[in-house]
Amino acid sequence: MTRRNVSSGAKWEPIVGYSRAVRVGQFVSVAGTTASTVDGPPVGGDDIAEQTREVLRRIGNALAEVGAGFEHVVRTRMYVTNIARWEEVGRAHGEVFADIRPAASMVEVSALIDPALLVEIEADAILP
Repeated sequence: MTRRNVSSGAKWEPIVGYSRAVRVGQFVSVAGTTASTVDGPPVGGDDIAEQTREVLRRIGNALAEVGAGFEHVVRTRMYVTNIARWEEVGRAHGEVFADIRPAASMVEVSALIDPALLVEIEADAILP
């Protein structure tokens, strides 16, 4: 099977040794994705729903690069720094996945790589 790696262009990808997304055959995995920017606050600022929407936009772009779409997503994992804000994240996730309904997890973590980041999401997809 052919392997295709997708880069987001982030400077830390070669340092850490990861890709934004990887497609092998019909399977696609999208790495933990945040709303980070190069030298400023995250897209969405301290609005966790807006950060979530930006994260999902970036995941959608990564999926598209390997010929997949949200309709192929079978699992998402959401990591939030404040579980009390679960509903804001959940509603933004539902804007994309309400009809697709992948298996999903949401867990609280003590921190993400930048304290301004409030949510990180991973996705797995299977193409027909």
